[in-house]
Amino acid sequence: MKYVFLFLVCFSGCVIAETEILTVDRSVSGSFQSSFDNPQKVFADISDFQVINCVLMSNDKGERWAVITVNNTANGQRTLNQKHLLALFANGDRIMPAAFTTRFERNESLSITINFGENKFPILEVYSRLEV
Repeated sequence: MKYVFLFLVCFSGCVIAETEILTVDRSVSGSFQSSFDNPQKVFADISDFQVINCVLMSNDKGERWAVITVNNTANGQRTLNQKHLLALFANGDRIMPAAFTTRFERNESLSITINFGENKFPILEVYSRLEV
């Protein structure tokens, strides 16, 4: 009986671990166009950061992550944070990622992994708001 119990505990642990594994939903390279209304007027802060591309990921728990490649278009050093990015979800919601900061040199491009929390809807795109 002890062995059966041990087997069940180990098996359930494996099943739980598998649901936390992220899988790639899709890769986006700046060509996605959407026309969702924005009644709450949610906008990213204006910055010098341009999202070059992103790989969207999720797991069975509904966690939403993205690996994004961002370019600092400024002629000086800048710091990217969660206020400079938004994710557009399939229900039209716009959500900022969890808090983070990353320093960029002039004209530098970096790839970073960011967390957008749990949501039942998938992320359609991650974008910034360039100063015009």
